Amino acid sequence: MSLDSNKKSEVIKKFSRSELDTGSPEVQIALLTENILALQDHFEDHQKDHHSRQGLIRMVNKRRKLLDYLKKNDQTKYSSVLKELNLRK
Repeated sequence: MSLDSNKKSEVIKKFSRSELDTGSPEVQIALLTENILALQDHFEDHQKDHHSRQGLIRMVNKRRKLLDYLKKNDQTKYSSVLKELNLRK
C-alpha cells in the first residue's frame, strides 16, 4: 500500500526546495497526501481493514500537524501547498 519509488521520486522532485531535499514540510505533506489517497482507494475494496484504517488516521493527523507548522512559519508556502494538492477550497 505504500508508494512505488517512481511515484515517490516524482512527488519529491515536484515539492523539494533543493535537489537533495526530502525532509522539508512541503515534501512530507505531499508524500502523506499521496499515501492517504492510495489508502482511500484501498478502502473502497476492503471496508473491514481496520488495521490499515488506524494507519490512515495517523497519517491524516501527522499531515494536519505539518500543515499547522507550515502555516505558522511560512504562510505563502502553506497557501501554495494547499493549492497544488487541492486540500481546501
